Amino acid sequence: MNKSLVTTIILFGIIMVGLIFLITYKMYQSNNNSEAEIDYVIGVSQPNLLEPWQISMNEELQQEALKHQNIRVIYTDAAQSTQQQIDDINALKGYDIDLLIVSVEDSIAMTPVISNVYNEIPVIVLGRGVEGYNYTLYIGTDHYLIGEMAAEATTKLLGNQGGKVVEVQGLTSAVQAEERSRGFREKINQTKNIKIVNTLVANWQRDKAEDELKALLETSGDQPDLIYAHNDAMALGVYKALHSLDVDHVKIIGSDGVDKINGGIQLVKQKKIDTTFITPTGGKQAVQYAIRILAEDSEIPKKIILRNHEVSSQNVDDFYLKRNELNEHLGKDEKVTLGFAQVGNESAWRTANTDSIIKAADHENVDLQLKNAHNNQEKQIAIMREFIKQKVDVIAFSPLVEHGWEEVLQEAKNAGIPVILSDREIKVQDNSLWTAFIGSDFVEEGRRAAQWIVDHMESSKDTAHIIELEGTKNSAPATDRKLGFKEVLENHHNLHIIDSLLGDFTLGKGKEMMEKALQQFGSEIDIVYAHNDDMAIGAIEAIEEYGLRPGIDIKIISIDATNKAFKALSTGKLNFTVECNPLLGPQIMQAAKELKNGREIPMRIITSEETFTQEEAKKEMKKRNY
Repeated sequence: MNKSLVTTIILFGIIMVGLIFLITYKMYQSNNNSEAEIDYVIGVSQPNLLEPWQISMNEELQQEALKHQNIRVIYTDAAQSTQQQIDDINALKGYDIDLLIVSVEDSIAMTPVISNVYNEIPVIVLGRGVEGYNYTLYIGTDHYLIGEMAAEATTKLLGNQGGKVVEVQGLTSAVQAEERSRGFREKINQTKNIKIVNTLVANWQRDKAEDELKALLETSGDQPDLIYAHNDAMALGVYKALHSLDVDHVKIIGSDGVDKINGGIQLVKQKKIDTTFITPTGGKQAVQYAIRILAEDSEIPKKIILRNHEVSSQNVDDFYLKRNELNEHLGKDEKVTLGFAQVGNESAWRTANTDSIIKAADHENVDLQLKNAHNNQEKQIAIMREFIKQKVDVIAFSPLVEHGWEEVLQEAKNAGIPVILSDREIKVQDNSLWTAFIGSDFVEEGRRAAQWIVDHMESSKDTAHIIELEGTKNSAPATDRKLGFKEVLENHHNLHIIDSLLGDFTLGKGKEMMEKALQQFGSEIDIVYAHNDDMAIGAIEAIEEYGLRPGIDIKIISIDATNKAFKALSTGKLNFTVECNPLLGPQIMQAAKELKNGREIPMRIITSEETFTQEEAKKEMKKRNY
């Protein structure tokens, strides 16, 4: 072999080794860069990973997190120790997390802990709630409704003869346990032949439920006809206790509905329990919203209430069939036609609400058919019937009042058209007539208005006389804002509502009612509580014409936080306003598109809202576009 050929081979080898080294280095550098490209660190604090439901939540969180390469998630398990969970959260903060996702067992103990974290970083409370509103987003279910559903299932299982019931509760300091129990008991108390004879507390644990029930049955000798356990783990414990004592013919109801070993659906299928309720964990949604929160998305709701489904021995096979059909439909993306029956144009808030719906439909390429009922229920019903005749894909409407919708909603249901409630809720016997509610927590708005009065009284012994200007009679916002306001005032006997007057949410009527109040009470009035900004502005005009100074001689509180309110705040004529977010368009369009494409949507989406004082008004007014 000549020297030149050898030299060529050697050079070729050196080049190949160099290329391999370069490629390896680039891959190493790329991997290191991918580590460096982590945008956010998310902490997840679980109270335990023993229950099937809690395990499913963690699995959902992990599966969804894997889809997002720019996040790192740190998981902790408190092993059913509240103190350990507090320590876990403090440790997660030490890792400099950007957002906390937390599920709790002990709501009372964990509320101040979560509130402190919320002062520093965003917090998503998942599955099981805390007290108050000191969090960024709550994703969970309506636990009171689950209790009601359990009561209805009890009635069906026991039939006309009724019977004796034992309730097995979760942790007594947990919000969800209190709500499930209250919903169950209030519904059961409406029946004549069903009686709750005993209550056990098993702290969500299977073994504790088994031990507590065995002890009860061995000492009392009084066999119940049905046992309602607040979760499926305890329901399994109930089954084991009954089986060990050879007790037959006792019906068992659980809750959570996880489809895995020892989960509720499997227990129903195996005929170990009679009924469970699918209670979504929200793990997938928590990660999705965490990304949006960290990206500073402005359209983040305050609460997402997921939908529950009853699974019994009668429909457990249908559950699998429907789930498979749903999975086959997923992935399709068809254009949706949305019929929206707007209630009217009674206020600046409503104008902003309508504009939001029109803009969102255009942005999302939704075929929007929008018609205005001009505050007439008969006209609104006629518009909805027109939409049914047109065979739109989805109907949405903001109901004028709470009652009187059963007939038209049944027509929509018969036509296979889902209905979204926007801004206002309704009262019907059959809640399956509507699909979802998107709007505000009006009761909480009323509470916040009253709390400002409590916080700003110079002395807790001072007496204050309050005039309440109510919205449209029997409308959801008027009813609930009044309820929330009175709820807080009940604990403060020195605060008196001396008159409540109907102002119909309009400036003109608000002014008229305030003039009437001034003629009767004059300078005895200390505070005006208006259910919306327009009525508050009308009250301000009436007070000025009467010769008193609004905001000084008479304090004024309102709800909506529109631009009008900020101007009144900045000039000192309004003292406080509670936000009611009208920009519901994007969420309505998203819900309509998901319904059209066969996806299940939350039962309730509650918007995020703030409160504003005179000091905050000038800064916020620059950002307010309605």
